[in-house]
Amino acid sequence: MTSHVIIEADGGSRGNPGPAGYGAVVKDSDGEVLAERKESLGVVTNNVAEYQGLIAGLTAAAELGASTVDVRMDSKLVVEQMSGRWKIKHPDMQPLAERAKELAAGFSRVKYEWIPRAQNSHADRLANEAMDAAAGKPVATPKLPTRRPDRGTTAWTGAQGTPTRLLLLRHGQTEMSALRRYSGRGDVPLTELGRAQAAAAAKRLAATDGLVVDGEAVPIISSPLTRTKQTAQAVADALGGRVETHPGLIETDFGEWEGLTFAEAADRDPELHRSWLGDSSVAPPGGESFDVVHRRVRKARDELIAEHGGRTLVLVSHVTPIKTLLRMGLDAGPQLLFRLHLDLASLSIVEFYPDGNASVRLVNDTSHLA
Repeated sequence: MTSHVIIEADGGSRGNPGPAGYGAVVKDSDGEVLAERKESLGVVTNNVAEYQGLIAGLTAAAELGASTVDVRMDSKLVVEQMSGRWKIKHPDMQPLAERAKELAAGFSRVKYEWIPRAQNSHADRLANEAMDAAAGKPVATPKLPTRRPDRGTTAWTGAQGTPTRLLLLRHGQTEMSALRRYSGRGDVPLTELGRAQAAAAAKRLAATDGLVVDGEAVPIISSPLTRTKQTAQAVADALGGRVETHPGLIETDFGEWEGLTFAEAADRDPELHRSWLGDSSVAPPGGESFDVVHRRVRKARDELIAEHGGRTLVLVSHVTPIKTLLRMGLDAGPQLLFRLHLDLASLSIVEFYPDGNASVRLVNDTSHLA
């Protein structure tokens, strides 16, 4: 359950009335996306579409269990009417406003704020995708660049500044991972195969340009557990660097499920395990939820960028923290955690720009293990 959320909603009509659609996004207080909604509405007016976006956002917030809500929209009309400062005279608006008020009454507090359109870009994009569908146009997909742009700017995304580039390496095999058992805080070493995987990844990184500058290796930062420190040490030996540790990169605490297989945990706590698989706010018994992991990893990322901003870092961690960093780079919701697969000793790359943009360059590359 998320107690406080932010709703950004938008709607539009091409012709007013014309092919219309709405978009809504629900975020937590850290700005992470919890839910997205968009829908084509046929031929209606801008204001109808704006209200439908608000209703969709409030509905999604209720489904997330929120208790307080900040609504941000670039529709002055909807914000002023829902705040009670303007009367609702148009007959098409009245039933929509009533439905929005009914939904708002389910929260302990709802605050409405007008924002400029430029600050509502996420919901605006969703609304335009819905309008494209209403007009029978295919949703546009951005073209990939034919060559990698200079790291000071990515012209096709508008990102500016020198990014902090994170090379994300998952540790090699352990006995727990070989048996497919939940392995969080249990401090297990690499197997013989795991050490070979770490050596192969280290060789791959040693052949990568830019990881040794003026005879000095880039920072190599590891989770404090043995399996990641062993993997990181193989990289440090190959690059001529040294290993630092950061507690924020540690794996999820699986609590009482530690050491169990998927089937064993499901048999032990069937309802809880089923909920955990679809809800990032649910924690294993005695463990931590993925939402808690997200906040921890986000804090670690911010600390590392504050210390090493604009540099390349090698981060050696576990499956959940690496997925979490990729999720941040993609600006995706928590469902990514359940849909993204990362192999042992795999390499992923994400860049975070000082202007808030990000770029995921690589995901789950295991070519060095072939």
